[in-house]
Amino acid sequence: MASNATKPVCPPPMKATSNGAFQGDSPLDFAVPLLILQICLVLVLTRSLAYLLKPLKQPRVIAEIIGGILLGPSALGRNKTFLNAVFPKRSLTVLDTLANIGLIFFLFLVGLEMDPKSLAKTGKRILSISLAGITVPFALGIGTSFVLKSTISKEVDGLPFFIFMGVAFSITAFPVLARILAELKLLTTDVGKMAMSAAAVDDVTAWILLALAVALSGSGHSPLVALWVLFCGCGFVAGAILIMRPLFAWMAKSTQEGEPVGETYICATLGAVLAAGFVTDAIGIHALFGAFVLGVLVPKEGPLGAALVEKVEDLVSGLFLPLYFASSGLKTNVATIQGAQSWGLLVLVIFTACFGKLVGVISVSRACKLPWRESFTLGVLMNSKGLVELIVLNIGKDRKVLNDQTFAIMVLMALFTTFITTPIVMVIYKPSKRASLTEADYKNRTIESIDASSPLRILACFHSTKNIPTMINLIEASRGSGRPEGLCVYALHLTELSERSSAILMVHKARRNGLPFWNKGRIGSDQIVVAFETLEQLSHVSIRPMTSISALSSMHEDICASAMSKKAAIIILPFHKHQRVDGALETTRAEFRWVNHRVLQNAPCSVGILVDRSLGGASQVSARDVSSSITVIFFGGRDDREALAYAVRMAEHPGINLAVIHIKMQLESGGDIAVIEMNEGSDTESCLLDEKTLSEFEKQIPENPSLKYEERLLRNSGEIVAVVQEFSRCSLFVVGRMPTGGAQQALNGRSDCPELGPIGSLLVSPDLSTTASVLVVQQYYNQTPSDLAVFSEDSDSK
Repeated sequence: MASNATKPVCPPPMKATSNGAFQGDSPLDFAVPLLILQICLVLVLTRSLAYLLKPLKQPRVIAEIIGGILLGPSALGRNKTFLNAVFPKRSLTVLDTLANIGLIFFLFLVGLEMDPKSLAKTGKRILSISLAGITVPFALGIGTSFVLKSTISKEVDGLPFFIFMGVAFSITAFPVLARILAELKLLTTDVGKMAMSAAAVDDVTAWILLALAVALSGSGHSPLVALWVLFCGCGFVAGAILIMRPLFAWMAKSTQEGEPVGETYICATLGAVLAAGFVTDAIGIHALFGAFVLGVLVPKEGPLGAALVEKVEDLVSGLFLPLYFASSGLKTNVATIQGAQSWGLLVLVIFTACFGKLVGVISVSRACKLPWRESFTLGVLMNSKGLVELIVLNIGKDRKVLNDQTFAIMVLMALFTTFITTPIVMVIYKPSKRASLTEADYKNRTIESIDASSPLRILACFHSTKNIPTMINLIEASRGSGRPEGLCVYALHLTELSERSSAILMVHKARRNGLPFWNKGRIGSDQIVVAFETLEQLSHVSIRPMTSISALSSMHEDICASAMSKKAAIIILPFHKHQRVDGALETTRAEFRWVNHRVLQNAPCSVGILVDRSLGGASQVSARDVSSSITVIFFGGRDDREALAYAVRMAEHPGINLAVIHIKMQLESGGDIAVIEMNEGSDTESCLLDEKTLSEFEKQIPENPSLKYEERLLRNSGEIVAVVQEFSRCSLFVVGRMPTGGAQQALNGRSDCPELGPIGSLLVSPDLSTTASVLVVQQYYNQTPSDLAVFSEDSDSK
């Protein structure tokens, strides 16, 4: 009878939905409304923390780990009223289930980022660095686990505990590392590529070791059970390779490039991911291993992988992963770390983890003759853990391999090692230091300063395939007479780095020759590659592909740094508006306008903004078919001289005619008396340079019938519009951004786009009927354009 009195009473299971507060039901007593509240709370907290940590360039995983800990018993959860109301124990099963479903698909995405072909081609140096970065911390982790087992983890099973600790110490978080490298703009540097390659090998090795640890942790009856688990796991991998890989390859081949992937293929793949998770969980490993294996087997080339990422990633990384951190935070109680012994063990764990990774990576890197700074940077980068280690620790806690105190210590270690990565790398490794060393050799920063026999270096930037035809036709025109080594073009693909890790897929697409790479995993990228390769072969132009992966707020830094490192004479940027079918210009991404503004303010060389109206047609024009007419509207000033210098260079091409219209302004006063203000706003030196430039151009006309020169004396903006309209049937206008000689006074109020200046704004105005493309040129001058600086400050304050 006594036993009946003390028998615990289990709470009734939660129903899915309530009847509403008006009928007396509390939403917090029902599964769906409570789960919605939990999701909203987690998202608000983690996104707020991510915003606060953004100035420190910390990856979002740091904010999510901290947010999970704050929601748990370490902070807000200390209030039992809050914990029992928002995160009652009976709701945790639903929360954990949803979080683990998200984790399964996240590991599928991680597998998609792993390219077996790239891993197979990993060089001996990268392989040696990766293995050293695993073995040394793994050994030290096992040594530290002996100390923990003799103090705070006496009750755990020995062998699984040792392996779990070794894996936790040695692992490198591949997705987190990619995010850190992208934020620090190291993704395409030698150190960044080595770190990513080594981390990929590290990740695969760690997952294999973790599978071993999970198999051992589940064998409570006999060692033979662990062998059966490992044997069945190997059988699953072999079966997936034999069955699923050919099936995925068939799906990829069945979808043509540029066409949407069929819904049947997407649903079948996602269903296969869940089925694989079920099989591996039934084997006794973990559901996430099946999803990871299938992700690795999906072909990286073609539209299938990119379509899967687009369908899955936003939901998983934006919604499910924060729930997983919240679920982990509810298991983390920092308060269990009490007393000198516990804090001493925390210091020991952090020191051992950092020491093992640094010693292992640095020693082998130095043996491979890497400089000290690069070796130390590589060791710090490889020490970032974050999300992947948290997954390992959660599996260990669910398997009862780790107790509460050990789990809390290891979570804090993961948080600390990931948090310190960015600030340490920013201090010890700044690519800007290397750029400053070459700045003294960077002399030809303008086209006007380049001798006619010297090669012209152009940094041509583009956002999408829409920019390609006109950009290529402009490059073809820029090669001039076609003399060998006359033109070198660096084609920079500007890719926005969002919070989505799918931008990191292109890390594996590096070209074998060590140059930066095209993003071949995205739709339309094959056309980009073919177009530039064709231009290089037919026109004998040196095309060097590059990729910039950065946030829009800092994209201008990549552009300017690339121009500096390649010693470009001019940067060509696409205008932020695109031409519609009816001929009108419409804004597609207003953010790119501010990228152009910042480049104009900070560029180390001249800048040209290209307004695309299908120069030469909607497709690439072969060299022998080029037939273009270029018009330069010349008022005076350094920008106009730079525009004329570029146009003269293009006029060397046999298929191009050039007309230079020199406009002199005789501005009208308010009364009957006209006051002639020639070259107002220009100093004497600038006027002399204008006259010299025009005089040299006129000397070339008798020898080259494709050149034409006219002078016009105009009085007001109406006459300027009439002259521009007269030449509107040309293929391309080339104008200076800020002309002198009274142009600004005459066209006052027309500068709707300050980055284009008064003449450029007139040429893109809907009031002017022309189909000509426009290239607005700003010559490099060691001073920030004052008009753009004021405009940017006003815009940012709004």
